[in-house]
Amino acid sequence: MPIAVFQPSAAGTTWRREFVAGTTTFATMAYIIVVNPKILEAAGIPFGPSMVATILSAAFGTLVMGLYANRPFAIAPYMGQNAFIAYTVVQGLGHSWQTALGAILVSGVLFLLLSLFRARAWLAESIPDGLKVAFAVGIGLFLTFIGLTTMGIVVGGSGATPVAPGDVHDPAVLVGVAGVALIVLLMIARVSGAILIGILATSALAFLVGVAVPPASVFSPPPDPRPTLLALDVGAALTWGFVSVILTVFVLDLVDTIGTLMGLSIKAGLLDERGRLPGIERALQSDALATVAGALLGTTTCGTYIESAAGIEAGGRTGLTSVVTAAWFLAALFFAPLLSAVPPSAYGPALVVVGMLMIQPVRRLPTDDLGDLAPAFLTISLMCFTYDLGIGLTAGFLSWVALRVVTGRAREVPGGMWALAGLSALFYVLYPY
Repeated sequence: MPIAVFQPSAAGTTWRREFVAGTTTFATMAYIIVVNPKILEAAGIPFGPSMVATILSAAFGTLVMGLYANRPFAIAPYMGQNAFIAYTVVQGLGHSWQTALGAILVSGVLFLLLSLFRARAWLAESIPDGLKVAFAVGIGLFLTFIGLTTMGIVVGGSGATPVAPGDVHDPAVLVGVAGVALIVLLMIARVSGAILIGILATSALAFLVGVAVPPASVFSPPPDPRPTLLALDVGAALTWGFVSVILTVFVLDLVDTIGTLMGLSIKAGLLDERGRLPGIERALQSDALATVAGALLGTTTCGTYIESAAGIEAGGRTGLTSVVTAAWFLAALFFAPLLSAVPPSAYGPALVVVGMLMIQPVRRLPTDDLGDLAPAFLTISLMCFTYDLGIGLTAGFLSWVALRVVTGRAREVPGGMWALAGLSALFYVLYPY
């Protein structure tokens, strides 16, 4: 595997900025260290080994992304897919978590084969510019919604409304609001590392006013990983009754990864004049390898994280950002108590600010052609309002192709978009809601 040669100056950044960017990315997604194993615990996967699997798969995938793909994108187990495995596949359908991990491995191998033969890159490069912009804007609004709910500013509704305003008198909410204000002010003042400083300062404020508990200890040895290591059951996954699960995992990861890569690349200015991400096959191979490694270690599908946008906003432009993030993940094996103490009111503001910054490409939406605007609008809306990136992405693919067909413009549809529309239709047919 060729190792990337980092040239921050050629990418318009600096070594220091790359370090700050990698640290910022880690700070905004460190919650996955605790949240992912907590969700998978509902499937019967033991928490300690699952936490180790989460950390090691994230570190491995992100390191490969940095050294091989030379991109500032972090990889970790996907939120949403962990819930799908825990609550739908295991609790709902009654399969064992070992069989579910076997399905993750099968889908990861399929991803890797498709990536090696550039099939996934071919699909990504066929996506029209309007949908690529929609991915960035939709991810931005999705991040904002996550941040607002994380901070308690938006809460679940009762009866007549699906959501409602949170308690603005709650000290935790006020700490989060202060965090947003601090980060924005630091960015206006052009302070380097504004997001990371905001997270740290808001954490300190949360500890000070008592809305979060400081860690009782800083260091702890990693739990024993053996209960989940190589515990997957591939044979049980390779049965006809499990085909729908494998295909659902496959389609979810395919559309999520392509959409996230395109959205982040637009934000980072990494697309070429043809709207393509140079070397995208290496980025896709990186997340496929991470999924294979994650299944072997004992966790669910891995992919590029939208929180990478925080590091990109902090100046990350090369794989060095990812290498720094991976190093922090490895360190987390021994500092989990400290990292898990960062409260939602501290990392929630970072997600809100990053979401705000990611909607900047909205001015590039193709407003003069409803055949492009309607699918883009549908993508953005459903990404946010269904709380599911996959729903928004697949609806965008299907509607874009459908509008071309019914308006007599089917010849404009590239082969890759036909394939994506077909996979999207399959997603809706097979997904066990």
